[in-house]
Amino acid sequence: MSVPVDKNASPASCDALTVMFDGACPLCRREIGMYQSLESLQPVQWQDVSGTQAGLSPEEQARLMARFHVRLPDGRLLSGAAAFVELWLTMPGWRWLGRIGRLPGVTPLLELSYRGFLHLRPQLQKVMRAAETRR
Repeated sequence: MSVPVDKNASPASCDALTVMFDGACPLCRREIGMYQSLESLQPVQWQDVSGTQAGLSPEEQARLMARFHVRLPDGRLLSGAAAFVELWLTMPGWRWLGRIGRLPGVTPLLELSYRGFLHLRPQLQKVMRAAETRR
């Protein structure tokens, strides 16, 4: 899903995919950590949008934390399944899934699945937070 580009925001690097994630979410931290452990096939910048250091308005921060987002090197901002497809295309071991995601009709199906996950996310976050505090 492509969303309008914020003219005031600039990508961290003009040749990098910028991954914007909710670092306050234990699920997101775990998934992003897994991606960060891989040597990407193109430059990737990782931006935690959950804290004040992100320098975002409260509205922009809430919007970016509600769904997964990536900013492409050309400045376009993608969210949801389309954002995951772009990230997967840069990750060794995940490119096959990104290629499948680009097939006609697949990204909309992935988006439906992602929206279903978003309804479960608050409950899954509670479980993950409880598991983290028991450590």
